[in-house]
Amino acid sequence: MNSNILKILFLIAKTRINIKGEAPIRCRITFNGVRKIFSTGLFINPDNWESAIQVAIPENDNNSYINTQLSLIKNNINQAFLFLKVQKQSFDTDDIYLQYKGENIKIEKKLLEVFNMHNDSMNKLIGIEYTKSTYSKFIEAKRHTTDFLKYKYNKKDINLVDINLKFLLEYELYLKSEKKHKQITINKSIQRLRKIIKLALSEGFIITDPFLLYKPKRVENQVVFLTPKELRELEEHKFSQPRLQQVCDMFIFCCYTGLPYNEMSSLTQKNIIKGFDNNTWIDIYRQKTKKQFKIPLLPKAKRILSKYKSEDPRLNKLLPIITNQKFNSYLKEIAEILGFEKNLTHHIARKTFATTVLLYNDVPMEIVSELLGHSKMSVTQTHYAKVVQSKVSEHVSKLNKKLSKK
Repeated sequence: MNSNILKILFLIAKTRINIKGEAPIRCRITFNGVRKIFSTGLFINPDNWESAIQVAIPENDNNSYINTQLSLIKNNINQAFLFLKVQKQSFDTDDIYLQYKGENIKIEKKLLEVFNMHNDSMNKLIGIEYTKSTYSKFIEAKRHTTDFLKYKYNKKDINLVDINLKFLLEYELYLKSEKKHKQITINKSIQRLRKIIKLALSEGFIITDPFLLYKPKRVENQVVFLTPKELRELEEHKFSQPRLQQVCDMFIFCCYTGLPYNEMSSLTQKNIIKGFDNNTWIDIYRQKTKKQFKIPLLPKAKRILSKYKSEDPRLNKLLPIITNQKFNSYLKEIAEILGFEKNLTHHIARKTFATTVLLYNDVPMEIVSELLGHSKMSVTQTHYAKVVQSKVSEHVSKLNKKLSKK
């Protein structure tokens, strides 16, 4: 059912019959699943109302007058609705009623109302500007906000003008104490809420930014990756279960390419090209950054592609098809078999590519940033600064040994 369609229904209040034996006629408008009921100022004998066809019967002067007035009311409501569709990106049943009455449309908007406005727009742009994964994170952010409003205020929604620094700090505390989220997850949730507030500011729903004095708590980024020894152990181990061997091979492939999950799972033959240097490269579009980037196809990654190239020619995929959830679930089994204490996930392969494969082999940071497809160099520096410091320390230590011999 399409909730964006305006519905207009006239109702008889049979419980409020006056001394003339007539009941008031009310109008109910429904939009986006929300109803608004108001009085039309008209009265009718309940026996003369045909609800199914929404008219007064039998035909006489009084009933003709009522039918004419109801028709005018319906036309005026439809005109108000069409006006708002042209003039405003977001409106509700109250706005339609106020426009119909010729009154000023209320400025106050509610937080979840703007959340819905944002998420509805994002949903329409999946595959164009956003991924399903990004959309699902905003759906989750709305759910956390809804839970918080119920927990803290026992409300289904809150006016945007009532959101202030105190609200944000209480929301942060709620995510930490009740949802048991880690600080990095809390920061992401707050960041998504901030985007909703920015939308409200741009639409003119509020004029003051409640985030002006808010400062998110900093999180020390700890890069988890496989060491050269661990990567070698993974490469040399042969798993008896085909599903684990497949996931292991795909994980190793990403350790030598740095491909994120979405790009790995969508890899096809058209992404494999001959470069300017006559070597084989992966040429792919990074969905997250909306950036085209190229990665050299190193020998170990090339061997894995050769192994699975013809697995499923119908789908034209170069690697087996598996969901991200199952992929990470199987990786936990692999880590347990090999005795790795690290929480193995697909993203660790990407970090292993940046560190063990690139930085540990003296590939400059700017090239690492390019090969990872990062939108900014600062993103790479933020994540891998400590790894670089460790490498610098290693080189300085070697230099000290050389100089001490002279």
